[in-house]
This record gives sequence, structure tokens and C-alpha cells, in this order.
Amino acid sequence: MSSALGKVLCPRKDVFSKQALSLLRFQLKGENPSYSAGSILLSSTRPYKSQPTHGIGRYKHLIIAPEPKKKPGKTEMKPISHGTDYSHGVLNVHLTAYDMTLVENYSKYIHNFCNNFSIKVEESYALPTKTMEVLQMQEQGTKMFLDSVLTTHERVVQISNLSSTFASIFLEILQSNLPEGVNLSVREHTEEAYKGRFKTRPELEELLAKVN
Repeated sequence: MSSALGKVLCPRKDVFSKQALSLLRFQLKGENPSYSAGSILLSSTRPYKSQPTHGIGRYKHLIIAPEPKKKPGKTEMKPISHGTDYSHGVLNVHLTAYDMTLVENYSKYIHNFCNNFSIKVEESYALPTKTMEVLQMQEQGTKMFLDSVLTTHERVVQISNLSSTFASIFLEILQSNLPEGVNLSVREHTEEAYKGRFKTRPELEELLAKVN
């Protein structure tokens, strides 16, 4: 059995030895040999080595450069639309209450209601919280002492293009679902209402007046 295997393997050894000798001859002559192993043609040449490699591994030129961010400046007021004969312009739905959760939840309800009935909501924002101190006078004497502090929370849902036929139905639904302790009022959007969104800084205004 071993003699039979030796006869089978010897021709293969002779073939590989001949290929190795031919490879050495080509290398000594300085040529680029190509040889086959099985059915695959192999070559010792590397043509990509001779190609320019500029830009390999660089990907930043493929990414679109983002637009430069604008510096946050003074907010500008949008032009106010006064509506048409068949629809109202920009309206502000004001909600005020002493309980912040009631005002916040009811403003969300109005916002969802407008979305369901295709009423355009321009903005929904909160106005600065107002505080009021309640003083109480003593039974005997003229001194006043602090009894309680009331904080008023206000939210505004700004809508536009409300049709005149649906306006009365819209107000009736809001009033029927109004929770206790929340005041509701609908007003036209004006420039004064826009300025009321921001807290006044009298110290800064005085300095600006002196500089100007």
C-alpha cells in the first residue's frame, strides 16, 4: 500500500519541483513570471502599486459641507394677517390660572382639537409668570404682614385662518370643556401682544437710553 502511494505522489512532487525551478529561473532573469495553481492563474505582479495613491482613505470631500449656522440675534415679528371676509386672521387663545397643571393640560387639549379639525396652529407658548403678594392687616394696629403669594400662569395658543362659520362652534366647545379655575379669552394678535411675550428689563433699558 505504501509503495502504491509513493508512486502516485512522486509525479506530483516532480511537477511542483519543476514549477519551483522555472520560477527561480524567471526571478534570476528579472522577468515577471505568472504560474497556475490548479485552475487559478496567479501572478506575482502588483499593477496597483504603480498607480497614484492620492486621495486614498480620504472621505471628507464626499461629505456635503453644512451651511454655516446663523448667530442668534433679535427675534423679529412676523407680519400679521388680518383675515378675509370669510375667515379670521391671527387669534390668540389666552388661558390663565393659578394651577400650572390645569393650564398646561388644557392648552394641550386645544392644540390637539385644532389639529383634528384642521385649524392651523401658528404657535403655542407660555407667557412670563406673574406673582402677587397678598398682605393682611392685623386686627389691632396698622402693620401689614404677608399672608400668601399667588402665582398666575398663562399660556397662549395662536391660531389662524379660523372660518367665520366655525368660530362660534369652536368657542362654544372650548367654553363647555373649560376646567374650573381657568380663565379663557380670545383676542386678536397685535404687536403689543407679541412684545408681552418677553420679560422687561428696566435696568438694561435705562442703560440703552443713556448710551443713545
